[in-house]
Amino acid sequence: MLRIQDLRAVLTENGEEILHGLSLEIPDGEVHAVMGPNGSGKSTLSKVLAGHPAYRVSSGSVLFDGREISELGPTERARAGLFLSFQDPVEVPGLGNLDFARMALDARRDAEGRAPVSDAEFSEAVDRAMRLLKMDDRYRSRDLNAGFSGGEKKRNEIFQMLLLSPKLAILDEPDSGLDIDALRVVAEGINSARSPERSVLLITHYRRLLDEVKPDAIHVLAGGRIVRSGGPELAEELERSGYDGIEGKA
Repeated sequence: MLRIQDLRAVLTENGEEILHGLSLEIPDGEVHAVMGPNGSGKSTLSKVLAGHPAYRVSSGSVLFDGREISELGPTERARAGLFLSFQDPVEVPGLGNLDFARMALDARRDAEGRAPVSDAEFSEAVDRAMRLLKMDDRYRSRDLNAGFSGGEKKRNEIFQMLLLSPKLAILDEPDSGLDIDALRVVAEGINSARSPERSVLLITHYRRLLDEVKPDAIHVLAGGRIVRSGGPELAEELERSGYDGIEGKA
């Protein structure tokens, strides 16, 4: 689903290199977690994959579902099935939460050559996702993230993911700022999206989310590159010893 080879990315504004030869592969149907210290490049990686204009790929390749996407814009990547949940989702007063979700879903369907979603089908999908995520009816009438708490924003991002059914979901710290109950709900949403046709790149600082989601692999990103990879036991090691010296063990 995702194959990154020797990726180097720079800030568009001044050419400063942020990712220094990063390589990573995520097979179809797998959930991979990326952990690492603050400033290691985790959020930069998510934005580079989504095509954020603040970053530019200077060398290397990014294959998504067998297609090189380095030169594609954010809209083209999204229409192809790439989804990014933001660490701090933007508030958009005046744009209805469900109106936004429906527009995004219809854009995905159009890219696949399908007709716009019917009222009945959309309503059923919304009801199903809201029940799973324990979202109350206020989400139906509120504007996109306007006045939402941090936890409500994160839940809303997973709601959008469930509606869009992307091929690759990149989740940038979906657990930050969540209490235990909200974290379990978000984890349940992520687990419900698991499918042989879908892969997930999960960026997190904390083992507690990984205890609920149980990724297929864990990677440590430090200094703009992947320095360690392993199974669930790697999260346990990091919790015991932290990131000190992790590059020396690569």
